[in-house]
Amino acid sequence: MSSSRRRITTAERRNRLGVRHLLAPPFRGTTVAEAADAVVALHATDAATVYLSARARLADTGVEAIEKSFYDEHAVVRMLSMRNTLFAVSAGLAPCVASSTALAIAAKERRTLLKHLQDDGQGLDAAWLAGAEEATLAALDAGGPSTGSQLSAAVPALSRKITVGRGSKWETTQGVATRVIRLLAADGRIRRDRPRGTWTSSQFRWTHCAPWPEVPEDRARAELARRWLHAYGPATEADLKWWTGWTLTHTRKALAAVGPEEVLLDDGSTALVAPGDAGPVPEPEPWAALLPGLDPSAMGWADRSFHLDPAHRPALFDRAGNIGPTVWWNGAIAGGWAQRPDGGIVWRLLGDPGAEAGRAVAAEAARLAEWIGEARVTPRFRTPLERELSAP
Repeated sequence: MSSSRRRITTAERRNRLGVRHLLAPPFRGTTVAEAADAVVALHATDAATVYLSARARLADTGVEAIEKSFYDEHAVVRMLSMRNTLFAVSAGLAPCVASSTALAIAAKERRTLLKHLQDDGQGLDAAWLAGAEEATLAALDAGGPSTGSQLSAAVPALSRKITVGRGSKWETTQGVATRVIRLLAADGRIRRDRPRGTWTSSQFRWTHCAPWPEVPEDRARAELARRWLHAYGPATEADLKWWTGWTLTHTRKALAAVGPEEVLLDDGSTALVAPGDAGPVPEPEPWAALLPGLDPSAMGWADRSFHLDPAHRPALFDRAGNIGPTVWWNGAIAGGWAQRPDGGIVWRLLGDPGAEAGRAVAAEAARLAEWIGEARVTPRFRTPLERELSAP
């Protein structure tokens, strides 16, 4: 083992998280795109998570400013991408996310849908699908941003139903509208526009858009890997493979193109950082944060042991591995929080990080309650502690 490898302690990793992820107050950003880039991408499966994750990383930014970034400026966009999951990424990074990840998902989605059409036996094929897609785009051009229900009413092809898994115990009848819309979105030909309802709603309208500029796949993967290493390093090849959902071959080729540096961790194992990034980061003043379920700072690694006590996992995760709302103290998960039906923000520390932590968390909870206002936030994935805390 080379003695030239720098050791990065667990405390330093937590410092990096606070600084790089814009969670320590002096390092907070000013735009939603900056918040997204700080963690490469914001989880967007849960509509409210994007807003709450951005809020935690920005100074004095309200709901209206976040909506403007998405729907007026298009500075941040939602994309089906890493791990076949919905993320929000900056417009600057979107072409690399599309070429490295999203377009491969779109191709797989297309193959799956065409197989379902073929197996259904109604004579629906690739030509029919292409016609349905063009008709959907034409409807958006004519009618403007529209929900899936509105598109189904405007495009007869979208009202078709097919039988999936015919003859098996999983046989079911499905409408094609959701699948065609999902495919157009994965291809980058439509994007999510303002939802019906409030910022916590997932009933998005859709709008026609130009596909992202093409970037060579290898170059796109290398750029995404480089940015991920800067945000999440020290980390491992396994962490990157898990986070992206790439094959091991693609993961290794991307890392080889980046040329990361190896560092030592406290347990004696090795990990990777971006080239030239092995030096220390500023140690922030003590800080607390209340992050939503699925926040990137909790979900950025396959191995989260440096910031999460394994004993706390059963309370904070659901059975599918989705983390709920978390309380952070100095770069480590210290507990969880929830919103009660009356709007109150309640939290619990797991363990005893000290009186200073309690005061800081209370202040953050008050700041979050003021920001949320009259809105009510229920995580899409409920966890044991969140359910307990939110009970009336």
